[in-house]
Amino acid sequence: MNDETESLTLDDVAAAAEVSAATVSRWFNNPEIVAAATGERIRQAVERLGYIPNLIAGGLASSRSRLVAVMIPQLANSIFVETIEAMISELDAAGYVTMLSVTGLGESAIREPIRAALGRRAEAVVITSTVDQETRKLLRRSGTTVIEIWDLPEEPVDVAIGFSHRDIGEDLASFARQKGYRHPHLLLPETPRARQRRDGFVAEWCSRGATPPGETEVMVPGRLSDARACFTHIMQMNPRPDLVVCGSDLLAMGVADEAQAVGIAVPDELGVIGFGNTQLAADGRPTITSVEIDGTRIAREAITVLQQRAGQTNDAPRRIDVGFSIVERQSTR
Repeated sequence: MNDETESLTLDDVAAAAEVSAATVSRWFNNPEIVAAATGERIRQAVERLGYIPNLIAGGLASSRSRLVAVMIPQLANSIFVETIEAMISELDAAGYVTMLSVTGLGESAIREPIRAALGRRAEAVVITSTVDQETRKLLRRSGTTVIEIWDLPEEPVDVAIGFSHRDIGEDLASFARQKGYRHPHLLLPETPRARQRRDGFVAEWCSRGATPPGETEVMVPGRLSDARACFTHIMQMNPRPDLVVCGSDLLAMGVADEAQAVGIAVPDELGVIGFGNTQLAADGRPTITSVEIDGTRIAREAITVLQQRAGQTNDAPRRIDVGFSIVERQSTR
């Protein structure tokens, strides 16, 4: 925590809201018993000052909580799960306690779980999704180490450990060209990161005069049923795609299953590429070509940042690129 945030007290909030400290305390602990207008004044004072209540009774015996809050949008069909599992394992081995919070979808949905983590004096907050400007301001005011993973924004909140989604798109387009595909189709979720991969793929694919690939967006999270629902439409296109590049391994598995169910051979007649290189990609039949992200390395880079901060140094770069790789399997020729 920075000195300015640490020095704020209930009395400061009370003075700003023109109420007693006891009223502020009641609002934090049981807001429904405080008059609505009074509660709104307190809320505005809290926002204006950037005050974070200490939710740990009696405070901490030391300045380090060793608590790392990890925020994930959803568990079902999540491409983050295996990366998060690797991260929790590495954090545990390094002596940290992980608090996993399933925040739900949407940029603003993460704000209250972040407030709860900051109130418990988390040593770091790890976020896997993009956040809105109000939440970014809250995190920066807190002084807590913030680690954004699976992305490399130009201006991280604090530290970003990830990779370029646009570069992935470009490399997938080059891979498809090298393999001799002529009519790729993109089946991607409606997310900013997927759109970055789309933009990279389209730019690279069209850079030599090729016709732009077909595109289909699916809702988040993508399910097997989404792939199956889109498959018939995709296969009716003219020319018919000879490669479907998917936004997740689950979508890729759905496309491969549906193709084989209707007698389209994978990969001879249709190639399929996934994303995330989850265990599903390796276990399926056919096995799925996918983009691998090194979750263990992300975790170790995060631990290095935490250890530097604990030693009162700030030597870590703000953007740490862990790269990615394309793992070839049976679903592409």
